[in-house]
Amino acid sequence: MAKIKEEQLKEIVELQGKLGQILSNIGVLESQKHGLLHDVAAANKELEDFKAKLEEEYGAISVDLSTGEYTEVKEEEAKTEE
Repeated sequence: MAKIKEEQLKEIVELQGKLGQILSNIGVLESQKHGLLHDVAAANKELEDFKAKLEEEYGAISVDLSTGEYTEVKEEEAKTEE
């Protein structure tokens, strides 16, 4: 049976291994991405829940995150933000 040269076989096996490792790394990254997307969704839910609590206490407001000061949001502005 005909064979390729030993150094050619070594190189093709090495390149296949390199490709396999890259594909494995992509799989790990995709798995991490999936988990992080769930974390983002959970954080957004927490934020929306907290905003609802603030709205119950203060009404429709806009908060300056650097000072904590707030201004009331008029009904028309609140509707356009939704």
